[in-house]
Parts: sequence; C-alpha cells; structure tokens
Amino acid sequence: MTSQGIRACARFDSPLGRMLLAATDRGLAGVWFEGQRHGPDSRGWREDPRHPVLREAVAQLRAYFAGERTAFDLPLDLQAGTPFQQSVWSALRDIPRGGTASYAQLARRLGRPQAARAIGAAVGRNPVSVVVPCHRVLGSDGSLTGYAGGLERKTALLKLEGALM
Repeated sequence: MTSQGIRACARFDSPLGRMLLAATDRGLAGVWFEGQRHGPDSRGWREDPRHPVLREAVAQLRAYFAGERTAFDLPLDLQAGTPFQQSVWSALRDIPRGGTASYAQLARRLGRPQAARAIGAAVGRNPVSVVVPCHRVLGSDGSLTGYAGGLERKTALLKLEGALM
C-alpha cells in the first residue's frame, strides 16, 4: 500500500506483537504486524492515535485479543486493492470466527474454481489483517500455509478463535 490517501496512523501493542494501523477519510485502510511481508511504506504518514477510526480500531482489537469481541464493526477503506482483490477480501469477511476455508473453497465461492493461486495471492495482500480474517484460510489439506504475519501468529489467532485446539 502506498501512502496515498492515508491520513493518519497509530501503533498498537497486541499480544502477538506491535501493529501499525492506518486510516483514510473513508475508514480503516491498514492493520499490519510489525515486520510482516507486504507491509506498507509508512514514511510520511502522520502519527495520530486520537484519529476516531484508529481509536475505535485499537479498542476493538484490544477487546478481540482479550476474547471479548468476536467480530469487528469498523468502516473499511479497501480501495487500494484491485476489484479482484476486493472481492477476495470481502469473501474473507464471510468466514465466521471459529471457522476456516481453503483457498480452493474461496475460489469456488467466488465462481473462479481454477483461481486458487490467484486467491492465495490476494489473501496474502490483505491490508487489514485480523480485521479482515485472512488467517482463517488454510491449505486444501487443512495445513497452516502462508500468512504474511507469520505462521506462529496465524496459529495463535486460530487458537484464540477456537478454530484450533
């Protein structure tokens, strides 16, 4: 994600590591673990932990990690993605807490059964991790594959949600 459109950013110390959050005038545009793959170039972003969307995102993330929140209710700005990526990110939001889906299942749901690899690439580019639950996507055999924030975090998130014991 480029800095174009980003109005404010804030940092949040989650139980799984420091996170960077970004917002535009339209809503939450980014949630990344520090050092994750496909992270943004945040140079020039204005740090503003009092930004209303960022304040609410931090509150909801804090409640989520404490096991007190099962879903996020935040305005999202996902316009940095292509229409295809946006369709994948929207489908991710339909995977319920405690549930998982494979890349192939997502491809079928989107009417693109031969596009599992492209689906995987779009999932990996999700700019709003945790809030848009890309961690709920597994390999066809149930294996924990690919997570830009690291497989340890993916495992921890799935355990927190009750998808893994």
